[in-house]
Amino acid sequence: MNPTYDFTNQVALVTGAASGMGLVTAHAFAKAGAAVVLADVDKDAVEAAAEELTAAGHQAIGVACDVTDESQAAAVVERAVTTFGRLDMAFNNAGIQVPPSDAADETAENFDRVNAVNLRGVWAAQKHELRQMRTQGSGAIVNCSSLGGLVGLPERAAYHASKHGVIGLTKSAAVEYAPKGIRINAICPGVINTPMVADMLEGQAEAMAEIMRDQPIGRLGRADEIAAAVLWLCSPGASFVVGVALPVDGGFTTH
Repeated sequence: MNPTYDFTNQVALVTGAASGMGLVTAHAFAKAGAAVVLADVDKDAVEAAAEELTAAGHQAIGVACDVTDESQAAAVVERAVTTFGRLDMAFNNAGIQVPPSDAADETAENFDRVNAVNLRGVWAAQKHELRQMRTQGSGAIVNCSSLGGLVGLPERAAYHASKHGVIGLTKSAAVEYAPKGIRINAICPGVINTPMVADMLEGQAEAMAEIMRDQPIGRLGRADEIAAAVLWLCSPGASFVVGVALPVDGGFTTH
């Protein structure tokens, strides 16, 4: 059983919130009493997700946002503050995969695309979240890295570069902002049962079978297990946790 949190009168922002880990985490924040701003590049899906939460009695808005555009990342934070008055927690989760590639054959287009979303997008969201939290003197941010931010795997150089970058971004900002009352951490999900991973399983069966052999727990992770880690990192229970890259990976990175 997961611990329960009381985030009443607090405001959470989740990027990549229309599906997968982002959507489940947004639901978890709402269930814990937070007002939630759901942001995603898929306008229709994120608005529908927010409407589902409001229909269930929660406070939520859905905002279309392409995190590769800094002005859109800034606008989401502004919308959160305009609507709910503050910003207390953020899960910078928006991310993409690119097809596996021999490192010698990786296209510049794929490298730029995956880093634009996974690294620059986290940078842009964090930057504008911090501006609001700095004004308040409080806040907690969780950035989404990956087991790919902690290890290397064949044919994943561009993706892993983006996820390693998230950890560096997190650690440096965490050291800078801890004295200002703001905690920043990263999570490193393993192979989680989400739509993105389902696509990988279908298209790269051999590679995924190899990854699963290295996952000691012997199963895919669940999105709610990621949400549980995010909520803990945002909670008073993690009040002395700063700048960590927390593996939530069924033991994958232990060997």
